[in-house]
Amino acid sequence: MSNTKVITGKDTRWSYLAVWEPKSINGSTPKYSVSLIIPKSDKATVQKVKAAIEAAYAEGEAKLKGNGKSVPPLASLKNPLRDGDIDRPDDAAYANAFFVNANSATAPGIVDANCNPVINRTEVYSGVFGRASISFYAFNSNGNRGIACGLNNLQVLRDGEPLGGRASAESDFVTDDEDDFLA
Repeated sequence: MSNTKVITGKDTRWSYLAVWEPKSINGSTPKYSVSLIIPKSDKATVQKVKAAIEAAYAEGEAKLKGNGKSVPPLASLKNPLRDGDIDRPDDAAYANAFFVNANSATAPGIVDANCNPVINRTEVYSGVFGRASISFYAFNSNGNRGIACGLNNLQVLRDGEPLGGRASAESDFVTDDEDDFLA
């Protein structure tokens, strides 16, 4: 296993999912993507991600250098590991967490806790908890240089409160006075 590849911890939460159909951002090539919310308390995963970013930086020095005289310092490049408290202060789901946006041109494999393929798409939604297999790599295109995160595969582990402000059908129709309704 390359040291640029990471399997996130079991408390990673998924948001902004486009894993069944690729999505185009501002007319770009459509990609599959997910925002992975990693609690700051999951120090093991955070450390693995930081180490993988450093490995991708070392592996990609020639690409990052480009036509320049030297490789820019990692701190000056686009970094895929972002702090939710700083970059998403108004989103409670990102509080006290880091996040990584992972994407891929090919569809990720998606399995359940028992490693069976997920067939029912409703099991995969923004807010669900699961592990992600991601890989970091250096990029240098159109003057943008940095480390990006590729999405490999996903494993759904447990339900979470759906994100995005949309209530589930179940929660919309559960009432305390069901008996009156049926009468």
